[in-house]
Amino acid sequence: MQKHFLFYLALILLSACGKKPPIPENNQEDWLDIQADLQKLFIQAKDSSTIEIPAGHYIFKKPLLLDGKKGLTLKGAGPEKTVLSFALQEEGAEGLKISNCENIVLKDFSIEDAKGDNIKATDCQGIRFSSIISRWNGEPKEENGAYAFYPVLCKRVILENCIAIGASDAGIYVGQSDSVIIRNNEAYYNVAGIESENSRWVEISGNIAHHNTGGILVFDLPGLTQTGHSTKVFKNQVYENNYRNFAPAGNVVATVPPGTGLMLLATRKIDIYQNEIKDNKTIGCAIASYKIVEALAGGKEETNLGRNVALAQDDQEYDPFPNHISLRENRIENSYSFPSLKSDFGWLFLVKMPFNTPDIVWDGIRPPQGNFSLCTENADLIFADLDAANDFENFSTDISPYHCVSEAWELNLNSL
Repeated sequence: MQKHFLFYLALILLSACGKKPPIPENNQEDWLDIQADLQKLFIQAKDSSTIEIPAGHYIFKKPLLLDGKKGLTLKGAGPEKTVLSFALQEEGAEGLKISNCENIVLKDFSIEDAKGDNIKATDCQGIRFSSIISRWNGEPKEENGAYAFYPVLCKRVILENCIAIGASDAGIYVGQSDSVIIRNNEAYYNVAGIESENSRWVEISGNIAHHNTGGILVFDLPGLTQTGHSTKVFKNQVYENNYRNFAPAGNVVATVPPGTGLMLLATRKIDIYQNEIKDNKTIGCAIASYKIVEALAGGKEETNLGRNVALAQDDQEYDPFPNHISLRENRIENSYSFPSLKSDFGWLFLVKMPFNTPDIVWDGIRPPQGNFSLCTENADLIFADLDAANDFENFSTDISPYHCVSEAWELNLNSL
């Protein structure tokens, strides 16, 4: 029998009326402190129970932890009505941390201003994020947390109808996870709007990614528990992703050029179709090997980027080259005459392709065995093969070797 904790939490709120911490500068509401009482409910909650948090503004000074639960639902009164703020956080990094759980549902609230990630879920079998706003208030800055939504090492993930704002890495992120659906969300003023990293059987559809540095990223990085493959990116709106890159120096996403719509890094079996990719100043869709990241790292081993490069060199199973990529039925256009000049790539395109910024860019770094597969149905797209491994000596805009009729494939997603 499902247990409901709304009545008990209402009593907690009545007892908390005298607890009013300092007001965060970005809001003039009265904020209530329910830290201890809500954490107690998390600990005591039975499997298949529901915890409802009524409308209100709540302040927390350390993370909320949910561990080892099954079938639990955490529900607010609405994303603009129930607001969980970590603006005064004194301990820990995450806002809400969920671990070792099964079939968890989070819905109908806002969470904001954690020191690190707003919501992190690890080692979960079945988790759904629905109608949640996760944000950092004020001007986007390097000091903001890395991820607004951060499921990692999970299986059966759904992230839907959510909004992510202000993350210094990725607004909506999924890492080292299997069977993932990211649909009908909005991401803006993040470095990366949406990012899938080292994940498998992923569908990214119906989302709006705008005013980020890069709209949608599909990455495969070295030294992790698994490699990624089999991702569909379809029916998304990816536009005006021209915001400055405010990622901490040395992070991989710090290499994303402002003005990037989609970026694929060292990943494979990617089907990109029926997307609207518009007015991203520098690149519509970038396809890159990890070798370009190694070059950008410049041997600086003390940075996160340098350490990742060292991992790539030590990881004998890691394949740094992208492969088996299909782009079909996409609308890619750019009304800007000039790329963003906030990256070396912008300057490169300004020189090599004046007044004609590319729709699709491949770094042109070929795997040793030479078998690179890229298929695009539209022969009218503006294309660039950089030949980056040879200092752009054979820079080419000839798309004809990659013009073909692509075939869709089934990702065999598990039922969610």
